Amino acid sequence: MIDVINSHFANPSSLHALGFDAEKIVSEARARILTTLGIARGVKGELVFTSGGTESNNLAILGVVSSKKRKGNEKILVSAGEHSSVEKTVSRLEAQGYCVLRVPTRGGRLDLDFIYENANDVILASFMHVNNETGALYNLKEAFDIIKALSPDAVTHADCVQSYMKVRFTKKSLGADLISLSAHKINGAKGTGALYISPEIIKAKKIVPIVYGGGQEGNFRSGTENVYGIAAFGEAATEHFENMSCEIETMEKVRAYISEGLASLGLMVNEPLKHAPHIINVTIDGIRSETMLHYLSSKGIYVSSGSACASNSAKKASLALVSFGKTEDEADSSIRISLSPENTKNEADLLILNIKEAILSLQKKK
Repeated sequence: MIDVINSHFANPSSLHALGFDAEKIVSEARARILTTLGIARGVKGELVFTSGGTESNNLAILGVVSSKKRKGNEKILVSAGEHSSVEKTVSRLEAQGYCVLRVPTRGGRLDLDFIYENANDVILASFMHVNNETGALYNLKEAFDIIKALSPDAVTHADCVQSYMKVRFTKKSLGADLISLSAHKINGAKGTGALYISPEIIKAKKIVPIVYGGGQEGNFRSGTENVYGIAAFGEAATEHFENMSCEIETMEKVRAYISEGLASLGLMVNEPLKHAPHIINVTIDGIRSETMLHYLSSKGIYVSSGSACASNSAKKASLALVSFGKTEDEADSSIRISLSPENTKNEADLLILNIKEAILSLQKKK
């Protein structure tokens, strides 16, 4: 990224030599990311660079809905406990009269019976691949197949921001028409993301832009491209793609080690039926999550309470955890531990030790 900042500062839409150089960098990054999705050669508009996962999700949802004429019976399916960039977007559409149905996710699985019962007249299904709070890994292909069988014209969207490079998948294995990605989840720069749009959706004009201007990114996202961030995104995608098997194995081992250590303290590890390798959610009864978060932070250990993207909002019980099956009190006493391939068992020991000491210290103060 620093190399591109220093040497390739031109607008990639410019027709001079420096502009062509910048455009090549964007094109190379696009090809690299498409490769990681199992696509050898993309078409125009097939991978649209955005400002991050939130914009990608908004483009997917609003872009699809805006492309259609209202009939009055349209359904939009999302999972219960979606990321706020999906939940708040569909809530706005709900206020405009659209029928939005939230698929139950108790225990960390999509309720396929609910999907089957409500899969008629669906115009859009938008599901996260991995829940960002519980780590639950959803079987999107099975869900999307049911929806397509009963609503062939429906558009399917997978929010893969939390699963990209943490779980092996391709465009084909997901069964998704649209896929949201974010650079900062794979050590790229914050403020960079992408939305994959299948050629079939482009050809059928089932999605329209929500940002208008100069027609960049295949006319789907106007505005001068963030060349520096895009370059870093492509580089990070290639590096993680080449090392993914080893990285997943490392995270799985540390995750299992932490889960066992927390269970040995008598804590309730909220284990989904299927999980991603990098997220652990644990309930610590009697201690608010924010209190535990601040205690651990003072020790140089950084965990989360709920979604970091919603941390500035008015405090409410986590929809993801309540949908998972926790009570509001339990949700308010749960923390999320996130891992990277660089985390070690020694760090895991420090985490477990400090949680144990935090419980003793905080309970004494009651």
